[in-house]
Amino acid sequence: MKLDRGRAALLVIDVQEAFRKAVPAFDEVATAAATLVRGAGELGVPMVVTEQYPQGLGATVPEIAEHLPEAARRLAKVRFSASEADGFDLGGREQAIVCGIEAHVCVSQTVLDLLDAGTEVHLVADAIASRDPGDAALALRRAERAGATLTSVETVLFELLRGSDAPEFKRVQELVK
Repeated sequence: MKLDRGRAALLVIDVQEAFRKAVPAFDEVATAAATLVRGAGELGVPMVVTEQYPQGLGATVPEIAEHLPEAARRLAKVRFSASEADGFDLGGREQAIVCGIEAHVCVSQTVLDLLDAGTEVHLVADAIASRDPGDAALALRRAERAGATLTSVETVLFELLRGSDAPEFKRVQELVK
């Protein structure tokens, strides 16, 4: 179940302004998700970014939004699972790299739906959080039991690179230093 940039898509779930004060690990998650976005952009991995009820919770935070490539799909949603958002599509990709907020609600429901649909899910443990860290820990355990692969930002990026001979290696390496 190695990641393959030709088969993978990055899914950033609901890293929005309203969560900044509510989620204790928000800054770490936003930074980690931004690193994933920048690395995925370097590697040509398609991206889907969701916003839960953006008129109430705000837009995707600037530290992520400013690095989104033009081709990134941005979706507003009111359903918790991103896969139920109007227009949701991973572009035929069989692997989903998932990060975002809140781990036990929108992230969890999305992961479970993707797994049910036969998508290979790589859940980036250092790029998810909940208001209550205990809820995030439970969500990770549940996702892993359901079949998701737990991973980290650095693992994802180097797995997509495959080796130091990749033309993007130096640029991606700089992101995780």
